[in-house]
Amino acid sequence: MSRVLVLQTGTTLPQIAARHGDFAAWFLRMAGLSRHDTDIVRVDRGEALPKPGLHAAILVTGSASMVTEREPWSERSAEWLAAVVRSAAAPVLGVCYGHQLLAHGLGGRVDWNPRGRQIGTKPLQTTAAAPSDPLFGSAMPQFRAQTTHQQSVVDAPAGAQVLATSALDPHQALRFGERAWGLQFHPEFSAGVMAGYIRGRRERLIAEGLDPITLLRECGPAPEARRLLRRFVRKARDGAL
Repeated sequence: MSRVLVLQTGTTLPQIAARHGDFAAWFLRMAGLSRHDTDIVRVDRGEALPKPGLHAAILVTGSASMVTEREPWSERSAEWLAAVVRSAAAPVLGVCYGHQLLAHGLGGRVDWNPRGRQIGTKPLQTTAAAPSDPLFGSAMPQFRAQTTHQQSVVDAPAGAQVLATSALDPHQALRFGERAWGLQFHPEFSAGVMAGYIRGRRERLIAEGLDPITLLRECGPAPEARRLLRRFVRKARDGAL
């Protein structure tokens, strides 16, 4: 069993899609996957969730939606993911919205980040739990990652381990149980995609007191974050997660 499931929970800005493609394409590109060994399910469009246990790995994308909106498709996905995690049916990696969806489904609390929006290429720090983690064990103690979010996992589910933090978010990476992880940051983003979001949100950023010019100047590659995504897929397909 080597097929990978991508649960797509939304779509990107039109100007970014025109140049870089959409969410699922970024995951395939950065994870080194091909379309023929990947199943993409648009849960945000009501497509049916598959029977658990049919895939070597499950990836859950980001979204422009908010978990706190409690959309029916989102709640169904949260319940399905929680069942997969509790049964350890397959390794799961949730990113941004996917990270929050996992936390919500497993009993954590998602809400607006009281520290405000985080966007841009930002430094992250791993925690004392990271070196013994099968996914984060070989990660650098500090690394750069692409970020863009306003909501966060405010309260992690019981038993979740914190693996990475940032200045504005203490839950940048969480481990949920035996075979599931959540990343608030975006390992699937290229520097070009990150810059596209900064440009696309320019007016909002200025209104919030952020400086798009500085954010664009700081924008750059995040190879360690990308390696985490590739490591997850490789280890999951090899049966090492």
